Amino acid sequence: MASFNPKINDADVPVIIVGAGVFGLSTSLHLGRRGFRNVAVFDKQQYDEAQYSYLKGCDAASADFNKIIRSAYGEQTEYQDLSTEALQAWRIWNNELENGSCVPEGMKTSDRVFINNGNLSFTNQAELPPFELASVHNLEKAGIPNTQLITGNEEHIALAKKKNISYGIDPFDCKTKGKSYIGVFDTTGGTAVADKACRVALHRAKTYGVQFVLGLGKGEFESFSYDSAEKVNGIRTRDGKTHFAKIVVIACGGWSPGLIPQLDGLCETTAGSVIHLRIPPDSPLFGRFAPENFPTWTYRVRDGPEGGLYGFARDEQGYMKIGYRGTKYTNPQQQADGSERSVPITRYTENEQLTQIPKQAMRVMKAFVKEYLPELAAEGINVSFSRLCWYTDSFDNHFVIDRLPGQSSVLVATGGSGHAFKYLPIIGNWVVDILGGIGLERELVQKWRWRHSKDDTEVVNKLMEGTASSRNLRRVPLTTDHDLESQLQNKM
Repeated sequence: MASFNPKINDADVPVIIVGAGVFGLSTSLHLGRRGFRNVAVFDKQQYDEAQYSYLKGCDAASADFNKIIRSAYGEQTEYQDLSTEALQAWRIWNNELENGSCVPEGMKTSDRVFINNGNLSFTNQAELPPFELASVHNLEKAGIPNTQLITGNEEHIALAKKKNISYGIDPFDCKTKGKSYIGVFDTTGGTAVADKACRVALHRAKTYGVQFVLGLGKGEFESFSYDSAEKVNGIRTRDGKTHFAKIVVIACGGWSPGLIPQLDGLCETTAGSVIHLRIPPDSPLFGRFAPENFPTWTYRVRDGPEGGLYGFARDEQGYMKIGYRGTKYTNPQQQADGSERSVPITRYTENEQLTQIPKQAMRVMKAFVKEYLPELAAEGINVSFSRLCWYTDSFDNHFVIDRLPGQSSVLVATGGSGHAFKYLPIIGNWVVDILGGIGLERELVQKWRWRHSKDDTEVVNKLMEGTASSRNLRRVPLTTDHDLESQLQNKM
């Protein structure tokens, strides 16, 4: 991979970043931290006002209540090491909130962006899956012992009790209910408070002098601008203005494949399905499912359409989020070049809103709640709202951080594949290294290069199946308002 020009030490080089989500925010703050003085971030969302709140109209994947943080990565020790690096940064962000040295407007010193309540990966099978076994082994091997606690191991159960984190061993009271289960409780991980974390990242970037151009029209990417040699020299925004730069970083999350046709076959926009249940403060379950008493969790996450579930403790507003990625849905639409590409459609999409989720996803989540969380129905805790959360999946689940082929001034940072948010504090440091040609031999940097699937490549995500796909939202039954009301009346 050839390095970019100008080099990283050219502090006055104009840099434009399109997208103020995980990759864009992190890149901007690390450019600023390294002394770049001419960095501007563009996004159509008015994040400084809406504060990355989904309930206030922000529909990117980063604009969320919470995300999972974990160290467990099976045999992918390169991401395990990256998680260790990120966890150090998350703790620093928490400390700087607590001591008052970095508190965005509207936040408090008591706020936290990382809650270390652990992450339980479990299954109803008789034995631990290979991924979990490898995670236990590899974290021990890395010198991080006694952090991956096997739920059926008496020594680990005792260790959890000693550390006062027994809640993570059997959070669903399976033993009491007579249900068999086995899993690994990753005590290093837990919850990223997503909206607040993004606000902290934006605040930090601003303190380094990064400029943010936010809002419809002025912050909305329309196209690249080109010089006489057809090389990208900036962007045009929807308000008709041209903004020139030597480097343009495209970091638009689920919107990236629709903007960059060269991502065909490498990345595709897919949707996860999410429901939120709201627990009133006066409910006895408000304490039961508080983050100090309940972990983040994943269930049968690699088991196809009947698995792929994840969830969280309730947040400070009482929202308890459950998500489904067992089927990764698409929205193929014909593009200007005649090709079909999946594009996001959300509650807030211009001209065509979607407030429902696939019935299949609701069925799987409802079955889980009925089996493992029956106390919610007993207390009358119901679904408050649902959403589709749009990710960018690569075929191999690795990120894409590399030059756009044929355009050395453009770097694309995308392909988070549903596991990038945990790296918010640090991923931009890697992006800036790549921009400057630093450490290009590193294993992860090599895996993030522009690439194509080969016959011997392990394909994690099938891409570009088009309108005929069974995952196409236009071909699957969706829930309706009546369905939601019925579920509320039936108490799940």
